[in-house]
Formats: sequence, C-alpha cells, structure tokens
Amino acid sequence: MASKESIQRRAARVRRQLKKVAGDRPRLSVFRSSKHIYAQIIDDSRGVTLAAASTLEADLKGGLKTGADQAAAAAVGKLLSERAVKAGVKEVVFDRGPYIYHGRVKALAEAAREGGLSF
Repeated sequence: MASKESIQRRAARVRRQLKKVAGDRPRLSVFRSSKHIYAQIIDDSRGVTLAAASTLEADLKGGLKTGADQAAAAAVGKLLSERAVKAGVKEVVFDRGPYIYHGRVKALAEAAREGGLSF
C-alpha cells in the first residue's frame, strides 16, 4: 500500500501539470473513498467551490445500490455537470488527484462530459 506521503506527492504532481494548461478554467476535482465518490468544481483564482456532488446526497442515495461503483460515479458526474451548467460553467480542467483514470474516476469523467462539460 502506498504511503500517505507518496499519495500526496502524486496528487501534487498532477495538480502542478494542470496549472500549466488550465489558464482561467475551473478545476473538476475528484475524491474517491472506499464507500463513496465526491466531485467538485473549484475556481482556484478566487478559492470558491462553484458546484459539488457526491453519493451521500439524498436525491442520489435512494436510487443507487451502493456509493462505490461505476453507476454511482456516473450519477455523480451527471448531477455535477447539470449543476455546473446551471452555474454557468462549461469548460473545466479535470483533476484526477492521485487516482488512475480508470474505473469509477473514468465513469464520473465520461458522465460529466455527456452532461455538457468539456475537458
């Protein structure tokens, strides 16, 4: 198992690369735990969260078998993209953090793209 320090280094490495290409676009940040998945769109220049969604929300929790599968991640991505478009955000930069772009993280990203976000 990777140490906490190596996980933080990997996340910082990804974020450092994002800052080079982001410009003034907000960042779609993903956090994945063993039971749930969380995503938020952050405007780093102002330090403000523009939209957020997770499997802990009541409107998602009822329709999901579990919060830790690809279907749940896709539901979170779709909900997040709806909220982002309502807030006026169309273009973001995807911050996968220390996670590999695979499985739940990929399902969330693809659902967000289908919902109207571009990255």
